[in-house]
Amino acid sequence: MEPGRPQHLRQVLLFFVFLGGSSACSETLCYSVAEEMEAGSFIANVVKDLGLEGVVEDLATRGARVIFDDYKPYLWLDQQNGNLLLNEQLDRETLCDLTEPCILHFQVLFENPLQFFRAELWVKDINDHTPTFLDKDILLKISEGTAPGTSFQMESAQDFDVGKNAVQNYTLSPNPHFHLKLQDSEEVRKYPELVLDQSLDREKEPEFRLTLTAWDGGSPPRSGTAVVRILVLDINDNAPEFEKPVYEVQVPENSPLDSLVVKVSATDLDSGINGELSYSFSHVSRDIRKTFDIHPISGEVHLKALLDFELIQSYTINIQAIDGGSLSGKSAILVRVVDVNDNPPEVVITSLTSPIPENSSPEMVVAVFSLRDQDSGDNGKMVCSIEDNLPFLLKPTFKNFYTLVTERPLDRETSTKYNITITVTDMGTPRLKTEHNITVFVSDVNDNAPVFTQTSYTLFIRENNSPALHMGSVSATDTDAGANAQVTYSLLQPQDPSLPLHSLVSINADNGHLFALRALDFEALQAFEFLVGATDRGAPALSSQALVRVQVLDANDNAPFVLYPLQNGSAPCTELVPRAAEPGYLVSKVVAVDGDSGQNAWLSYQLLKATEPGLFGVWAHNGEVRTARLLSERDAAKHRLLLLVKDNGEPPLSASVTLHVLLVDGFSQAYLPLPEAAAGAAAQSDPLTVYLVIALASVSSLFLFSVLAFIAVRLCRRGRAGLVGGCSVPEGHFPGHLVDVSGTGTLSQSYQYEVCLKGGSGTSEFKFLKPVVPNLPPQNPEMEENHAFFNGFGLN
Repeated sequence: MEPGRPQHLRQVLLFFVFLGGSSACSETLCYSVAEEMEAGSFIANVVKDLGLEGVVEDLATRGARVIFDDYKPYLWLDQQNGNLLLNEQLDRETLCDLTEPCILHFQVLFENPLQFFRAELWVKDINDHTPTFLDKDILLKISEGTAPGTSFQMESAQDFDVGKNAVQNYTLSPNPHFHLKLQDSEEVRKYPELVLDQSLDREKEPEFRLTLTAWDGGSPPRSGTAVVRILVLDINDNAPEFEKPVYEVQVPENSPLDSLVVKVSATDLDSGINGELSYSFSHVSRDIRKTFDIHPISGEVHLKALLDFELIQSYTINIQAIDGGSLSGKSAILVRVVDVNDNPPEVVITSLTSPIPENSSPEMVVAVFSLRDQDSGDNGKMVCSIEDNLPFLLKPTFKNFYTLVTERPLDRETSTKYNITITVTDMGTPRLKTEHNITVFVSDVNDNAPVFTQTSYTLFIRENNSPALHMGSVSATDTDAGANAQVTYSLLQPQDPSLPLHSLVSINADNGHLFALRALDFEALQAFEFLVGATDRGAPALSSQALVRVQVLDANDNAPFVLYPLQNGSAPCTELVPRAAEPGYLVSKVVAVDGDSGQNAWLSYQLLKATEPGLFGVWAHNGEVRTARLLSERDAAKHRLLLLVKDNGEPPLSASVTLHVLLVDGFSQAYLPLPEAAAGAAAQSDPLTVYLVIALASVSSLFLFSVLAFIAVRLCRRGRAGLVGGCSVPEGHFPGHLVDVSGTGTLSQSYQYEVCLKGGSGTSEFKFLKPVVPNLPPQNPEMEENHAFFNGFGLN
């Protein structure tokens, strides 16, 4: 809850309590308590008095409490049993002064549901104050010529109690010359008068000392005393007389302290001490004594306290002039307080509607308030206004009540709240102004669809991911508020119906996080697209969509697969190498493939183990196995080479292959595999191996056919030239398409071979081909590396 909210709520509730009190309860509960009663004393059981015995258990949940009109906690309500207890000791004189009866108004309030009952607490006076005289010594000067029956006024005793506990009686010590007579003043207060019973003789008794006792009506009664000192004077037969019977004066309420109110004057025809006058107040209240002061000699009346027209508009002050013979004259001063513009206007909010929907129709009532100025006349006339740049209007209704209404439809997305300043200015001099601020919040209506931060998203995910992997997120914002701005994400039906989207991807409906439901395989699915939707929770709901493209990144999850030599568990493949082979002679080529892509599919070859190290070498980039030096008769006839094929992934994967090499003096049918053996091996291999063997056989057949055709052409040319029995080097190069198979063949470069056909022999026999490397400039780095490889084997 916002700061100040409970106080504001309490004020609003009390306002309705005051307005609806007459209609909400048919009678007022009245309780009484004696002042000075101990705190915690039991006053009554409110639940029983209200006839609500069944809700005692619900007092706490219903928020039952007691609220006094002045918001002071004189009582408190025990929510466990409904007892009304005294919260503090009460002093009737502090609460009500002399007002009788002393009534404190309060309400018993139930907040949930709202229910209230008016009640009154009567604070009964107890006799806790003793009558006291302001002057403990009362001096009376009585002329000896005073006739019997003459009365002399004396100051009355003050008692803060009221009713019967106030001063009820006065007594005078016994004496033969005087007795007391009680008089009632206009304020229903008794004051004593001293009545002369016998003529006085100053020569016999010039002074009297009497004891005046004031008694209240309490039980037991309290009393206070004063000494009445009576001086017998010479005959004074003229009483003072004021110039006016009533002095009327107007005093502005903002007059400073000690300012002169009026100067009164009285005359006495006597001379000497009998003509000397003393001015004083006569039978005035404490408020007058606190507010005004009269000079006993000059008769000037000054202010002792500030005036307030809003509290008291006029004062009636009784004054008297007493001469030296104790004769007095009476008059009165009527002080009228003149209002000045010292109270700013007040704004009281009756009702406030907040928030209001942004699509509210014009003329909707937002607030009802009233104006009040405690000054009068032009000082109390007021003008009310608000700022011009707001979509609101002020309309006067009844007396000083106004309504605040909307002027046009509102837009929450433009402004979520309005701070409205109600300015009230009175017509006094100087003009006083009051500004009251209210805040009106605008509630949202679902008039804005969610908007994605991007129209399309591209996400990258590496294959072989773990299930439920977070791939990325999509995000959409809604300028509305509350439920209208709560976005829910969903997957839309893909355009490709064959794409099993819901088995591949899921989306978190609350935050738009995308997850891969299963491991992806780059070799099966490189990329896919789908649509995501964002829908708010308004009524009706609004939505939008965005395109998401998922790009699967390759991982090194496929080891190299050797196509040749075959490693299918059948008879090992044996390569025949003539012992007359030169260094760099091509023995065989390892052919391997990798199912990955990019650098994960870059293969390199390495010779791990050989029967005779240093005799054979393998080219790292194309897998060609060549002789490293000249063969000799001492070299073993059978050799076993263990080759490693490794890709360039991270981490790298590899496969090994075993190559058998047989050194022979020349090609012979005895070393060729039998057709039956080849057929049996093919039958045992799997279909893939069969296909690879067929492809290699076709390529080899084509190569042999090309070589034979070339040899036949060369022999025909030599026959015509008459050159018989020698070997010649073929002129020119072989056609490139016959011997150059890029990427998937067994050779990566074009080679030339010298071919000699031995005549006169029983069997056709090849002398193994000697590669002739053309003396050409290198065209690419791979050719340079091949050239370096041959140079390493001693080839020029």
